[in-house]
Amino acid sequence: MKTIDLNCDLGEGGGQDAELMPLITSANIACGAHAGDAATMRATVALAMRHGVAIGAHPGFADRANFGRVELPLDAEAITALVVEQVTRLQEIAQAAGTAVRHVKLHGALYNRVSRDQVLSDAVVRAVRATERNPVLYVLAGSELERVARQSPDFTVVPEAFADRTYQCDGTLTPRQRPDALIHSPEAAAGQVRGIVREGLVRATDGTDVRLRAGTICVHGDAPGAAAMLRALREALAADGIELAAPWVAGHNRGAS
Repeated sequence: MKTIDLNCDLGEGGGQDAELMPLITSANIACGAHAGDAATMRATVALAMRHGVAIGAHPGFADRANFGRVELPLDAEAITALVVEQVTRLQEIAQAAGTAVRHVKLHGALYNRVSRDQVLSDAVVRAVRATERNPVLYVLAGSELERVARQSPDFTVVPEAFADRTYQCDGTLTPRQRPDALIHSPEAAAGQVRGIVREGLVRATDGTDVRLRAGTICVHGDAPGAAAMLRALREALAADGIELAAPWVAGHNRGAS
C-alpha cells in the first residue's frame, strides 16, 4: 500500500476542528442527528474546502443525549430513511457551498450495529445508493457491511481501521464500556497503524494478531489529544514512505483493501 487516507469525525462540537482539519485527508461531518446542525455543517464544510479535505456524511442515531453511542431498536426501513435524510441534508449544504459529499461513514452505535447485521447492511447500501451518484462507503474492515457493500455494483468500499481504539480477537472493536477500549498514547496509536498499513495486522487485547487491511484510518475528533495523535501518525507514515490521500484521489477501487 502506497497511500492511506486519514479521516476524522468532525462537526460534532468537539472544539478541535480547526486544529484537526489540516492534519487529515477526509472529514466525516455530523449531519444534525447525534450532533451538529445546519450552522455547524456549513462551517465544517467551509473549513474542509479551505484545506482541500474530502467531505463525507456522518449519519448516526438521533440521540444527542448519548452522542449516538447507544444502540436504538430501529428496523431496516427506519435506518434507510435515517441515512437518506441525513446524507441529503449535508449534500444540500455542500452543493450550496460549491462542493460535494464524497463519501458516507456511519457514526457510533449505528456503525457498530450495522457492521454485524446483514439486513441492516442491505438497508444502508440502499440508502447510500439512493443519495450518491458514485457511492463511496467507509466500512469497518472485515464487517458484515463490508461484505454486503462489496456485492453491490458500482460501489467503492473503503475498509476502515482505528488508530485510537483497541481490537478483539474477532476483529471487532473493543466495547467502549471496557477500560482498555481506547488508545490515548500517540506513540501506541502510531505503532498500531504502522502494523495495519505495513503488515495488515493488528494486535488484539488478548495478544493475538488479527489480519486487518484498511484503506482509511480514523482518529475520533472528540478525543482529547487527537491533534497530537494525528501528527504522530503522519510522521510515522511518512517515515515508511506512505503518502496521504483521500480514496477518490488515491484511486481506490471496488476491490481496494
